[in-house]
Amino acid sequence: MTDTPDLPDSLFLVDAEEAAGATLSFSRATTVLLTFAANRFTRSAARLYQQEFGIGAMDWRMLVMLTRVPGCSVATASRTMGIDKAAVSRSLARLEQTGLAAATCNSPDERRKDWSLTGAGQALHGRILAVALQRQKELLAGFTEEEVTAFNGYLTRLLENLEELNSQG
Repeated sequence: MTDTPDLPDSLFLVDAEEAAGATLSFSRATTVLLTFAANRFTRSAARLYQQEFGIGAMDWRMLVMLTRVPGCSVATASRTMGIDKAAVSRSLARLEQTGLAAATCNSPDERRKDWSLTGAGQALHGRILAVALQRQKELLAGFTEEEVTAFNGYLTRLLENLEELNSQG
């Protein structure tokens, strides 16, 4: 983050009507907009995936993770997705209990398991993927292919900046 732009605070703030002073704007503060969008998207996805497939949004994320990185550990999934290890472990336990994922242990330490999807997990991933792709297209309605590529680039840069911020603390 060596190229930190000198953005004015006023770009992100609004005068709070009932509070003393300024606070973050709901419509101009990037972090607020990102948080609101992520929360609403996750809640909507969780509702749909639970109704249609019997799993939550976190379990869907783990199906994707185990498809992308078969044999991954809790630590790898946690680091990659930015979700705490306890939430990853709970999701994997649910997936294992429902026969969608299985663990192998190649270490004397039982906590160091490698997780993969079962055949049933792979089949469910394929069914949900079709729905997820359609929802993504609907979410990005009105965006051109170039805008989606640019937006993904901005989000990637934001994640890189966040990683650097986290490494400084």
